[in-house]
Amino acid sequence: MKKISYPNLIRLAIAVIAIVTAIIAPMLLTKIHPRKSEVTTMLLDNINPITQLDYPDPDVIRVDDTYYMVSTTMYFMPGCEILRSHDLVNWEHATYVYDTLDSTAAQKLEGKENIYGQGMWAASLRYHDGIYYICFVANDTHKTYIYQSKDINGPWEKYNLEGFYHDNSILFDDDGRIYIVCGNKNIYIKELKLIEKSEEEKKNSEIPTRLSDFEKSDIDGLLLSDSDEVYLGYEGTHFYKINGKYYLFFIHMPKTTGKRTEAVFVADKPQGPYFGKDVMDDDRNYRRSGVAQGGIVDTPSGRWYSILFQDSGSVGRIPVLMPVNWSKISVSDLSVVGSTVSNSNATLADENGKVDFPVFGDNGKIPEEFEIEDLKPGYEYTPLVSSDDFKTEYSDSSSFGFKPCWQFNHEPDLSLIERDLAKGTVTITTDKISSNLVQAKNTLTQRALFPGCEVSVTIDVSALNDGDYAGLCLLESSYGLIAVTKRNSGYYLVMGKREIKTTDMWGERHDDEPFEEVECIELNSPVVTLHAGVCFDHKTADKIVAARNEADKPSLIPYTDDTVSFFYNPDADHLKKLGKSHKLEFKLDHFTGARFGLFIYSTRKTGGSASFSNFIYE
Repeated sequence: MKKISYPNLIRLAIAVIAIVTAIIAPMLLTKIHPRKSEVTTMLLDNINPITQLDYPDPDVIRVDDTYYMVSTTMYFMPGCEILRSHDLVNWEHATYVYDTLDSTAAQKLEGKENIYGQGMWAASLRYHDGIYYICFVANDTHKTYIYQSKDINGPWEKYNLEGFYHDNSILFDDDGRIYIVCGNKNIYIKELKLIEKSEEEKKNSEIPTRLSDFEKSDIDGLLLSDSDEVYLGYEGTHFYKINGKYYLFFIHMPKTTGKRTEAVFVADKPQGPYFGKDVMDDDRNYRRSGVAQGGIVDTPSGRWYSILFQDSGSVGRIPVLMPVNWSKISVSDLSVVGSTVSNSNATLADENGKVDFPVFGDNGKIPEEFEIEDLKPGYEYTPLVSSDDFKTEYSDSSSFGFKPCWQFNHEPDLSLIERDLAKGTVTITTDKISSNLVQAKNTLTQRALFPGCEVSVTIDVSALNDGDYAGLCLLESSYGLIAVTKRNSGYYLVMGKREIKTTDMWGERHDDEPFEEVECIELNSPVVTLHAGVCFDHKTADKIVAARNEADKPSLIPYTDDTVSFFYNPDADHLKKLGKSHKLEFKLDHFTGARFGLFIYSTRKTGGSASFSNFIYE
């Protein structure tokens, strides 16, 4: 064998080291320098209220890098809207769970029937073993509905549970058991089962199982009760298992404060006993309206947040975001409806007599600014309200082919709606006699934006019958409207209002009275552009008004809270107010925030129609 000289040996060693380094170095570098995270943490102020729209009773979950939030939609169709976010601050439409619910006469506004203040309420949204579950009740049918799907965009399978579970929350425990908790003042638990579907059911389904409440369980029964010293007893349940403990979140309204308040209870078993206290008593200095009822959710990094809602006047109930931290708290500081629980009775405590307990915001107060995590930086969100030229037919996650920001007041009759995509018109025809706006079928609505906003729409009423009304409204029980009517073959523009004069919040769900006509003028053309400006909070709406004035585009937003004003174009260059500003009021008869609506109804003869175009939302 030929010997290698010492210098050549050195050269060979250097070469081998270079080759090995070239192979291993990238792996070492990858290990030492991990890929930069795509999650961005930001300190934001003026976060709340998020959405600035009527999205009450929120429940929120996270699946990977996406948050989903479900909200009450009541009598609007399509229903059970789910929103999507990657940072919990900005939200966009994801999907509707159903187009129609049960198509009852009341859900379709047949005759004088309706489901105002009823319909789909307070859903529980869960994701378990690759399947999304939604559970809610409808107070018009007195049924509990389950929808399930492998994809958040559907298709969704529908079935019913036997019981009626008001304001429910479902928990899939890590031992395989499933529970539903619900109630008002008295809170109950019921065990559910995941059962195999019949062979017939499996034929049209991707999911072989379904939830059932048919079997009785020894765990079923009363969990806890609120005291009698409340205006509103515990409800709006949200049920979680976190780090081995069971947590119940409720809203209630103690007589001592008269404000909506969030309460939390904790136990080491699903059946209790539960120990808790009030954790959130804050109104954000807004109308003494407490923030409460909603869910909590964690981020991938382990931070926690809560989304509750706040009654905000006629605009409705708006979600509010806040951080949630966990702190060790002495169990002796917790109680069961006012009865102090001693450590000796509290098996859930650690060796120091303490248990992990959520702290909302800054010790129960919502901070003005806090950090949030953006799980998808640079993502552009589609607005939840929008202008529309009506020239596009939408398919996925749409509203009967309309932009998903539109919903119909009750179930629509699509045979009475005609769209001309080339012209950008939506023509609605009547087929019933109605006493007023709230009986009108096929009213097309969008939520109104806090703290103030304005819209316009062009309407062609050439095909109206005498006694018809067609136009633009702010829909609620005490509604306001601007509409064209036909009288003695002439066209007239009217501003009208309806004031429900009950002395309580219950209002009048079966209103059969015509609106009060405030002003009426004759038109020289059946085509006119109508405008509405609405203010929900003049202190914060001032900024919008000032910005529009600086842009030399005077705002139509009035300078009074919960007020709408109506305008029209007498010609192409001028804008004129019609009637007086109208006071809006949130009542429990409709139980929803005011919405812009495009409507037509007949008071004498059916078959009249109106065509809407060029809807502008600002």
